[in-house]
Amino acid sequence: MSLQYIGMNEINGPLVVLDHVKNASYDEMVEIACQDGTTRLGRIVTIEGERVIVQVFEGTNGLSLKNTKTRLLGHPMELPLSKEILGRVFSGAGKPIDGLGEIYAEKSMDINGQPLNPVSRVYPRNYINTGISSIDCLMTLIRGQKLPIFSGSGLPHNQLAVQIVKQAKVKDDDGKGFCIVFAAMGVTNDVADYFRRSFEEAGVMERVVMFLNLSNDPIIERTLTPRCALTAAEYLAYEHDMHVLVIYTDITSYCEALREFSSSKGEIPARKGYPGYLYSDLASLYERAGISKNAQGSVTQIPILTMPNNDITHPVPDLTGYITEGQITLDPGLNAIGVYPPISVLPSLSRLMKDGIGEGYTRVDHSDVSNQLFACYAHVQDVRALTSVVGEDELSSVDKKYMEFGRLFEEHFINQGFNTNRSIEETLDLGWELLSVLPKGELDRIDNAVLDQFYDHQKAIKTFNLKEDEVIKELEQAVNNG
Repeated sequence: MSLQYIGMNEINGPLVVLDHVKNASYDEMVEIACQDGTTRLGRIVTIEGERVIVQVFEGTNGLSLKNTKTRLLGHPMELPLSKEILGRVFSGAGKPIDGLGEIYAEKSMDINGQPLNPVSRVYPRNYINTGISSIDCLMTLIRGQKLPIFSGSGLPHNQLAVQIVKQAKVKDDDGKGFCIVFAAMGVTNDVADYFRRSFEEAGVMERVVMFLNLSNDPIIERTLTPRCALTAAEYLAYEHDMHVLVIYTDITSYCEALREFSSSKGEIPARKGYPGYLYSDLASLYERAGISKNAQGSVTQIPILTMPNNDITHPVPDLTGYITEGQITLDPGLNAIGVYPPISVLPSLSRLMKDGIGEGYTRVDHSDVSNQLFACYAHVQDVRALTSVVGEDELSSVDKKYMEFGRLFEEHFINQGFNTNRSIEETLDLGWELLSVLPKGELDRIDNAVLDQFYDHQKAIKTFNLKEDEVIKELEQAVNNG
């Protein structure tokens, strides 16, 4: 028998307080019947004896302390699911908003997810090709990984997200077993429309599940959006053996909603006003990525977050960096000179790429090319710092080659445009052409056999319209003569 409670003791922001409630459970859903005949949903967020605090998803405007009726539903929030969700658009709380009707559910799943047994986890291997050279070569996205994008105000992270959705694919598949769950939190109407229109125009909507929480939607819904998205991803991965890439933006909006909700509950704030449990809350999202040995599918995550004032020590990027396996950082300086995508190579990394690249995965020379490009570009920064002191005319001939390499690397490798989709072979070949601009003796991170196979200075001269370099010829002659 379902009991109905009439009246409320207190209304505070999105929260209502009920007394004398028996047998309530934490996170249990409740149905609130308003005076005008409409109903709203909420969930129990605090229990103190027989006193419960309910979080109302649609807000508390118009609720009456005396005549409102509340009924406990006896279960946590669940998302109705079937394979029909592919190609559909939902609100942040999982309600269809594309005008195509309700989902005929095969099953409903708790949005908080089921813990993935650590013993059943499979170590992530094999990569997801994004078609973006700087990511695929230097910070490779591995299937089952969580790899965030650290962005800032005014940087094109939304464009980058759209490009990844358009181009991403798994290596051993033509796309039939691969799909994307895309969640946007706290975005404006024009940004939400940009996402939907871009996916439809690119013809990829049939493999995308979208969850949209707008900036004028209740903040409570914003705290549900990533959980609904991850529940849909887990269903497709573990029930239908699909490889699912989850992209959600913006985690900072989610955390700010969590801060506002925490404040309304009267909780003691921690750093910058965020709740003390922010780390464990973010971990409850990020750790839902992975591969289980009991299923053929996988869940891979790319959370996107904007760093307030580009401060990487801000609590949101700081805690995210502890939980995830690397990061992709966007650079305002590259963006200012028109480089797209403006990925800052040196502070970016993928901690799992070493076991998901190379022979059998990408190409045998991938690891060598990646290490050498990192090392050379790092030396470019040192040379540029020296140049600012002594001037370019005072540089050695080798350092001038590094300056040329740095310019070409940013112009041709990092900068590739919104509509350019490169295969991993094209990316690695381009990497070799850039490395071949430098003297062969400078490439000390590459095995000699691999270097002899791929190094081609004449091809680099032709590709980038360079002048024949007497310095390199003299250095190579000196090396050959011992």
